[in-house]
Amino acid sequence: MFNKILIANRGEIALRIIRTCKELGIKTVLVYSEADKDSLPVQMSDETICIGPPSAENSYLNIPRILSAAEITGCDAIHPGYGFLAENPDFAEQCEACNLRFIGPKSSTIRLMADKMLARKKMQSAGLKIVPGSQDAIESVKQARQVAHDIGYPIILKACAGGGGKGMRIVRQERDLETNVRLAQAEAKASFNDERIYIEKFFDNARHIEVQVLADAYGNVIHLFERECSIQRRHQKLIEETPSPLLDETSRLQICEDAVKGASAINYENAGTMEFLVVPNSTDSPNNFDYYFMEMNTRIQVEHPITEILTGVDIVKQQILIADKEKLDCSLVSLRNPNIYCLECRINAEDVSKDFQPVPGKITQLQLPAGLGVRVDSHIYLGYTVSPYYDSLLCKIIAWDISRLGAINRMERALKETVIAGIKTTIPFHLKILNHPEFRKGNLSTALAEKLMINE
Repeated sequence: MFNKILIANRGEIALRIIRTCKELGIKTVLVYSEADKDSLPVQMSDETICIGPPSAENSYLNIPRILSAAEITGCDAIHPGYGFLAENPDFAEQCEACNLRFIGPKSSTIRLMADKMLARKKMQSAGLKIVPGSQDAIESVKQARQVAHDIGYPIILKACAGGGGKGMRIVRQERDLETNVRLAQAEAKASFNDERIYIEKFFDNARHIEVQVLADAYGNVIHLFERECSIQRRHQKLIEETPSPLLDETSRLQICEDAVKGASAINYENAGTMEFLVVPNSTDSPNNFDYYFMEMNTRIQVEHPITEILTGVDIVKQQILIADKEKLDCSLVSLRNPNIYCLECRINAEDVSKDFQPVPGKITQLQLPAGLGVRVDSHIYLGYTVSPYYDSLLCKIIAWDISRLGAINRMERALKETVIAGIKTTIPFHLKILNHPEFRKGNLSTALAEKLMINE
């Protein structure tokens, strides 16, 4: 087992990793910026090293400083969490070169799946259906116009090196195509230093379903079932749940087996998530829907807690064991509790009335929910100052029960029990979504939250 792990992240995920390491008897080293010197992860880690000023570029994205911190503290592995450098193949490669075990997939795998065009081709060759669209990067407006004509409007432009919703633009008619192609290329260049874009068919009433996979160094790949992530705003997830209210046991097994097939095709190793777009089918197919591979996230997901509740599997622990070259326990796939429905709400420090503008500030009053069937993953405390430099996530509230309606009602109770004063949060918006009749019925789509905003 590893002796000491450096955590190259901050906030709730850093704290989540520290807790699992403590349970495994592994020492932790946390790197932090000057803005996070008073954070809870800094207080709880065995060792800490300040690696720079508040800006992420000079701290959490500074690879030489992170590697130096690992070397001088005698670490033998690095856990990147999510965000920052978690899906940076150069970082993973440099960890490997420094004899530091990167707790995640190989750098070559990250590089492959980071290129969305290459990932689409690889999954298609593995037998998975991909969203109709361009076979290669779009090099001209003329080419874009031809692809759009072939698949039909509306379409969505995406960055080949994209992620997190950046560089995406929906085009509903040909007259808007040229302008949006130019804008998408500029956004891709600014966000990823790579202006390549591609085209996919856009579906207005689509659903977003992902499958958690685990894979070891010996070719064993399993799934831990699906999560429905259809409640989104600007391609950013707001509420996740498991199991999906759309799937029956047959379709659930099918999509999960396809996820395993795709991960196996690239010799995946560690925890990852296969993401699928699910769209209504006008044919007489038994399920009345089709699903297509979209992308793979080669890291732990923000929403991993609901899968942990469903299965009882500590996914962070599995990441560490797999990275330490332990063989995966393939019986984990049988641990799903058929009597559990679980939801997660991401609570952000944002002002919904001002287009979800981030609102940093000091927390002057704090009460987090508790009780049967409630879990809270958070790094905040009374008197904590929310920084303007990073993601606005404050906490993740997880609620579960033996029925979906029971889980929704429990989540509503937990949200109403939560008090975070001194700053604005997204809790009121979450409550509106939970009480939306379509959400209650399980009639979800990636457009539902946006429609609610328009109606409000």
